[in-house]
Formats: sequence, C-alpha cells, structure tokens
Amino acid sequence: MRTGSALFLLGVWCLTRLPDLPSLWFLAVFPAVLVFALRCSWLRWPLWFLAGFLWALFRADIALDDRLEPELEGRVLTAIGEIDSLPTARDGVVRFDLRIAELGDAGNHHWPPLGKVRLSWYRAAPELVPGDRWKLTLKLKRPAGFMNPGGFDYEGWLFQQGIRATGYVVESPSNGKLESPNLLNVDRYRFAVRERLNPLFDGERRGPLIAALAVGDTGAMTSAHWRVLNRSGTTHLLAISGLHVAFFAGLCFLFAGRVWPLSASACRLLAAPHAASIAAVAGAIIYSALAGFSVPTQRSVVMIGVWMSLRVLHSQSAMSHVLALALLAVLLIDPFSALAPGFWLSFLAVAAIAWGLGNRVGQSGWWWRWGHVQWVVSVALIPILVAWFQQVPLVGIVANLVAVPWITFLAVPLILAGTMLFPIWAHAGELLLRVALWSLDLLWPFLQSLADTTWSVLGLQAPSVSALLSGTLGAAILLLPRGLPGRWLGMVWFLPLWFPPDTAPLPGEFDLALLDVGQGLSAVIRTHHHTLVYDTGPRFGADFNAGSAVVMPYLRHYGLRSIDTLVLSHGDNDHVGGLADVLDSIGVKRLLAGVPEAVPAPGATACRAGETWEWDGVVFAILHPPVNSALAGNNRSCVLRVSAAGRAALLTGDIEWEAERALVERASSALHAGVLIAPHHGSRTSSSPAFIDAVRPDVVLFPAGYRNRFGFPKKDIIVRYQRHGARVLDTGRSGAIEVRVSRVGLSIREVRRHTRRFWHSQLQ
Repeated sequence: MRTGSALFLLGVWCLTRLPDLPSLWFLAVFPAVLVFALRCSWLRWPLWFLAGFLWALFRADIALDDRLEPELEGRVLTAIGEIDSLPTARDGVVRFDLRIAELGDAGNHHWPPLGKVRLSWYRAAPELVPGDRWKLTLKLKRPAGFMNPGGFDYEGWLFQQGIRATGYVVESPSNGKLESPNLLNVDRYRFAVRERLNPLFDGERRGPLIAALAVGDTGAMTSAHWRVLNRSGTTHLLAISGLHVAFFAGLCFLFAGRVWPLSASACRLLAAPHAASIAAVAGAIIYSALAGFSVPTQRSVVMIGVWMSLRVLHSQSAMSHVLALALLAVLLIDPFSALAPGFWLSFLAVAAIAWGLGNRVGQSGWWWRWGHVQWVVSVALIPILVAWFQQVPLVGIVANLVAVPWITFLAVPLILAGTMLFPIWAHAGELLLRVALWSLDLLWPFLQSLADTTWSVLGLQAPSVSALLSGTLGAAILLLPRGLPGRWLGMVWFLPLWFPPDTAPLPGEFDLALLDVGQGLSAVIRTHHHTLVYDTGPRFGADFNAGSAVVMPYLRHYGLRSIDTLVLSHGDNDHVGGLADVLDSIGVKRLLAGVPEAVPAPGATACRAGETWEWDGVVFAILHPPVNSALAGNNRSCVLRVSAAGRAALLTGDIEWEAERALVERASSALHAGVLIAPHHGSRTSSSPAFIDAVRPDVVLFPAGYRNRFGFPKKDIIVRYQRHGARVLDTGRSGAIEVRVSRVGLSIREVRRHTRRFWHSQLQ
C-alpha cells in the first residue's frame, strides 16, 4: 500500500506537469488497468502510477469542461446563482463566489452554467449572505493571474478551488435577490457567527485572528499579520488548521470514551471504543464545516476517518500504512489537492514524526519530546519549504514550540466555547472570547519579536529536482535514531540546497526580466554580480501590491539577496506602489528617482541624464530627464539604457511624445536598442514615429495587464512597431518576459508559454 500510494501520487503529479491534457482515449485504458492489477502482481507498481495519471486526467477533464468561452469575455451577461462563500469587504469592494445555475444575455441567448465564479461588487454593494439566490448582471473573463518565476500561481489556485471565471457585478436595475438560503447551509451559519464576532473586536489589532480561528475566515487579516506568521513559521496555525481539527476530534474521542460506558443500554447498542471513534470523526467533520471545509481540514478529516475506521475494524496497522491509505483517500476525493503546498507540508510533517520518533527508546519528559517533535518537523520540511517558497523560517522551531500549544490548547478552546455560548448566553460567551483575545495579545509580541530579527528567514534559490531529492534524503538521514553511524552525512546531502549552481549571466552579458505585474511596470536587470530593479509595480489595495506579490518572490527565486540600484521612473502608483514592501524586505544600496519628491521613500537621488556606470562589463547610462528639465509628470520618467556585447536595452517609463521629441533631438545616436520596453504601456500618447526610427528595436515589450481598462497596448501602436520589423510581446499574454543579452544574440523566454500547465488560460 505504501509503494502503491506513492506511485499513485507520482502519476497525479506527472499529469499536473503537462501543458495540455492528453486525449481522453487514454481513459479507455482504465478498465484494463484494473484487470491487470488484479491478475498480474508483477505489473502492480507501474499500474499504480498509471491509475493515478488516468484518475487525474478524468477529474481534470470534468473540471475544465465548464470553463468560460473566450467569446464571452467582456460581454454583459445575466446570471442566476447562489452565493457560495463568505463575502469579504475591503477597500470599498465586496468579493464573493457565485455558483451560476443559469447564464444568458439581454438577447435571450443562453449558455451552459459555469459553476463557481469569483466576483467583485464595487461601490455600494448590498448585504450578501451565503446561500442567497441572486440575479446579477456580470462581466466575466477567464482566470488570468500574474505569471512570474517564483510567484504564486493564482490560476492554479482558482482551478483547485473549482472557480471557472472571475469578473465583477455591473450596476443594473435587474440586480436583485430572488430567495433566501436553505437553513442547512453551513456557510450561512459561519456568516452569522462572523457577523456576531466582528462588532465585538472592531478596532482590536488582533481581532481578525478571532474570526480566523472561529470560522476559518481570514479576510480581515492584514499584511502585517501575515508577515509575522510567515516569518515566524506559524502560518499553519491560522485559520482553522488540520492540527486544530485533530485536537477537537481528540477531545470528542476522549469525551465519548468516558461518557458512553456510563449507559449500559448504549454499550449494548455499540461498544464504547467504536462510539468514541465515531464521535471523533463526527467532531472532525463539524469543526471542518466551521472552516468551510477548507482543503487542509478536509485532509485532516480523511486522515482521522481512516485512522478511526482501522480502529473500529481492529486493524493493527503501522503508522506508515495508515498514512499511505489516507494519502490515497485524499487523492481519490481530490487529486488536485496535490497542487497546494499545504498538502505536501501536512503529509510530510506526519511522515517525519513517524520516521523521527517511531521505535525510539530512552526519551524522557514530555517537554523534551515536544521539542524533539519540532526539531524533526523543522528539519524534514526544509526541502519542501525551499521548493515552494525559497525561504526557511529559522525561528520556526522556537516559535512553534510555544505557539502550537498556546493556540491549540488555550486560544482555540476558548474561542470555540465562546462562539458556541455567545448565542445562548451573550455575556459569558463574550467573556470567553475576550480572554481568548487577551491570550493572543500575550503571544503576538513574542512572535513579532522573532519575525523582526534580521536572521529570522533564510532565503535560498529555487532548487532543481535533483537538489530537492538530495535534500529530502539528507533530512531522512539526519533524522535517523541516535547511535547510528554516519548521520552527519545528511548535511552533505543538503549541500545542493545551500549552494545551488550559479544562474547569473557571464561577465559582459546581462539578463532583463520584464515582470508581469498587471497594469504597471517592474523590471529586473542582472549582471554577473549586480542587480538593478526598475520600478516596483502597482499597489492594488491596502494589503496587496506587486512588491510583495511579484518582485520579492522573483528575487528570492533566483537567490538575489540585495538590490544594488533601485530606479523609480516616476511617482505614479503603477510604478512605485510596491516600493514600501520591497524596501522592507531587502537591502537597497542606492535609490534613484525621476521625480524624487513624488517618491514615498527618504534618501532618493535624482535620476539625471549623463550619469553612467559599469557593472561586470555592462554599461548603464541615464538618458533622461536632463538637469533643470521643465518637463513634468510622465515626461520626467527616468530613461535608462543598458548595453553589453554590442547590444542594448532601453527602459523608458511613461514618457510621452514631448519627452520622446526631446530625447531624439538631444541623444538620437544613443537611443538605438535591440530591446525596448515600450513607453507608457503602449498608449497613443507615446511611441512617436520619430522615436521608433531612432530606437530601431528588434523586440518591443509592453508592460500591460490582460484586458486592462485602458486597452493598452493600443492596436495601432502595435502595428506601428510591427511595420518597423519589431517583434512585439506583452506581459498580459506572455507573463513575465525574460531576455538574455549575450555575445551570441538575444534569447527570449515567455514565462506563461514556457511554464504553462493545462489549467492556465491561453490568452490571446
């Protein structure tokens, strides 16, 4: 079973690596697989792998069958559906999921229902209650997230969550609620609990943590909360986690095990151990429902269900067999749970505890054993943390040593008791919830102090598959029992993780990456030993910006730990919105700005024409704006030319025709560049014919969001460049665009095309 489950997982994983799904004719093989598996024992291992692959293919085809058709993007549609999530209000926008049952338009055309879509309702949204059935006027588009090395795969997350499109509600008199929800709707109860809790803790800094732990709603948590949790390695404790579900199931098991034997008739009906097992599973299901049956809690319910089923059947199975059976059950229910890092972290953590603590002798003291558990889990998860996040929280052992029992045995029971008691006895329920908040207030400064240390997180370059396997083997060796010789060799197997191969360009060459930040601009230029970042992309809201979501993950992916020069073209949000998070996350040696007074950071030096410097045989020259320039706004954008090996790239910010004319008159001979980041995202106020004639680009890159509201890049501007023989690409359709400028020429990599998986939209 252990080998079979692992091979089944490998088959699922291999399918998720494909850019397109193979033909469904492959599914015709499935019955033959079952027959051979039963009759030919020597074929069972490859057949386990094939079964996982075919099962994932079958489920993927079902999931993709109801995707939004490209021709419906941007059209005004009418939908009837049910609110299928806890609505979250932030920055004046209410976001929610709608499960569409009917879809049409004003012309009485109808299309098959889409399933679940993620919507935003701007301006004055009415109260939206889970389970309510609404008629809404919508504009939808296919899932389209940022595509960058090291970045979060938003489209993959939407696919895993069963969300088939995104969009927004169009103001219309026909929008309205049709009927109220079913009383059995779980999300309706979660919504009611949240609405009772929020007024109690309005204005409390740790108030959002109460709703997160009570009903799994993290919508009110801020970036400051997540920063502390991420850097201290305690994110898994918020919101309702698998650990909390297991704890509650254990309480139900103990309670039923003590109470059930008190009734002789109950024992005649069902043995007390069996009743306790059923109570544990029921408790796990109930608590998981409070979290909206989130993926981590679903895994816990399945694992607890498997464990208790074996107990009822009196099966004395080893922990590894139980874990393998639970793994197989989770993959059968949802094979694409393997896309989530939490899937790997949870199963590897349990496997590590079984490996690192099983069959040990001479262990004394519960505190020693608890500390050893933290050590085992921390070491075992290093490879997977480096693979998913390119960083390891060094303070995680200390933080979890205190935070896990504090939250699990103190805060969570108080919150659960207070939540259940509040509707019956409001004063007592509020008192318990206040005590829970007080306990979190006591814990938080400890976590924050750990997170704020300069060495709290170790950043590493994204590993290769071989380095990941090597690190996993190293962790297994390190966790062998004491007394076995050669455990120190585990550190040797970790070396490929600590010291990855150098991917930097050679001296005299450079890499230019135009990052996919939506409707905005951010670019990274790397030489052999130096890094320059040009703009930091937009800020989309109080807790989401391109600096933390795109720029920093990209730098971590390539193991870049400092920025030698940060250039801010000018002060518009779409160019400097991510600045604060970049400055907070990484060291910046020099900051240049085209409009220093508009940059929200002290110490910025004016970017002025005539300044040049050289790094590793690569020449950087600022061409604009000149000293004492009368230009303003976009036309004061810092224009940077980077040249090496007889080739050059030109970064232009948001300059418009007036600045382009001044550049052509003043520095026409210096403008020629094979790679051009188009001025002002491809608007009609830029890219004048004279400017294009002076630059003569071979490749033009447009930093523009997919289906952005400005319509950038404009079609006539694209045609203008193409008439000059230039190849045109834009980040909205290509994702991040990586260009290596070397002695042998230009090599271009479009991240969306080169790393595409079958769930990614093919954007045209």
